[in-house]
Amino acid sequence: MQRAGEQMSGTGSAGRLSEAVPRYTSYPTAPHFHAGITGEIFENWLAALPEGEEISLYVHVPFCDRLCWFCACHTKMTHRYEPVSVFLDALLCEIATVGALVGGWTRVKALHFGGGSPTILKPQDVIRLGAALRSAFEFVADAEISVELDPNDMDDARFDAFAAIGMTRASLGVQDFDPRVQQAINREQTFEQTRAVVDGVRARGVRSVNLDLLYGLPHQTVETVGETIRQALTLAPDRIALFGYAHVPWFKKHQTMIDEAVLPGPGQRFAQQQEAARIVREAGYQPIGIDHFARPDDPLALAARAGRLYRNFQGYTEDACKTLIGLGPSSVSRLSQGYAQNNPAIGQYERLVGAGGLATVRGIAFSDEDRARAWVIERLMCDFTFSAEEAVRLFGDRGRQIVEEARDCVFHDETAGLIETAGAFVVREEARPLVRSTAARFDQYLKRGGARHSAAV
Repeated sequence: MQRAGEQMSGTGSAGRLSEAVPRYTSYPTAPHFHAGITGEIFENWLAALPEGEEISLYVHVPFCDRLCWFCACHTKMTHRYEPVSVFLDALLCEIATVGALVGGWTRVKALHFGGGSPTILKPQDVIRLGAALRSAFEFVADAEISVELDPNDMDDARFDAFAAIGMTRASLGVQDFDPRVQQAINREQTFEQTRAVVDGVRARGVRSVNLDLLYGLPHQTVETVGETIRQALTLAPDRIALFGYAHVPWFKKHQTMIDEAVLPGPGQRFAQQQEAARIVREAGYQPIGIDHFARPDDPLALAARAGRLYRNFQGYTEDACKTLIGLGPSSVSRLSQGYAQNNPAIGQYERLVGAGGLATVRGIAFSDEDRARAWVIERLMCDFTFSAEEAVRLFGDRGRQIVEEARDCVFHDETAGLIETAGAFVVREEARPLVRSTAARFDQYLKRGGARHSAAV
């Protein structure tokens, strides 16, 4: 039986396992945002939203009661609730401000609470936050409301509070069940705790449960990752997100607490990913893109089979809304005009929104070139293919230019993993785990350098 590294070497791809490339949850990617996008510009973008537009909301809660060393999110550890309470007052101001700008003529189709840990909020504040959002915005009747849950925070009152605000999907951070791995990343959480949370949300009518798992962590082996996957599957999740640990200590200093000597190398990471994916597939789950899996009847799987899969900062999604409004520090909004990001510094964010303004401090406006390349990159990341005819139909001469670039890859760059067939460019099956590297061939910003990224797998 071939080892994973040997399987890749035949396509010239073995060296790409450690290639540093973006995750392409956006294009252009966040390192290329700049200070030229101000609150005034963002307000003008919001004012231009069409009446009746369906939108998505993302609410970022930037606090945790423990600091997981693997985490690359914008968050701050606190053991006191006072900073959380002060932040919540500011968040409610921002919700009121943005709601006054767009709440009257848009409708919320999806709402996602992320962090940090949204579950750090006291139950009464969860209710307060949910009420403020529904007061400021009009929600469609079947709005999807998803919440990232830290099992260590959960109790009956929090279960009831999130159910009361309409939670329809729970996403549980698991990472790994091996105690040695958990200790190495400062994320100790028993299997029994996780199972209790899955049971708790299902008992309150939550119809979809997602588990977040990681490979590439310290002390992980192919065998231990496989054991975690098998344990996770006994909980019968509707979705599994299988992410590669992004070791970026230059970006998140607390990752220096992780001993690099016990991190698996590129070949080991790839072998872990392949084994985990095999086990999940054999359990009957449909692969979605590079790192998600879903039951065949799950809306995400249905969207993938229908060619209606999208990618945003939360990963793969069936959410087709063109507008995503981010609320809270560091949150990113995406509109037809471009990306706008809030100030990531909690204190500065609080001052800006507390004064009745917007917290936008950076972003990027889309050029026609950006839109064409974003479409190609998203289709490669979601479908592993894009149509030459559709690229030209949607983007004219810019589409033709990208088609020629793709043909150049086919004929002169075997490591790109592309073939052309039946009027489409397709990522070869064996190269799909490295599709981020394929997408990078169409990233004009990456060629300019300056940004650092995590490994391709």
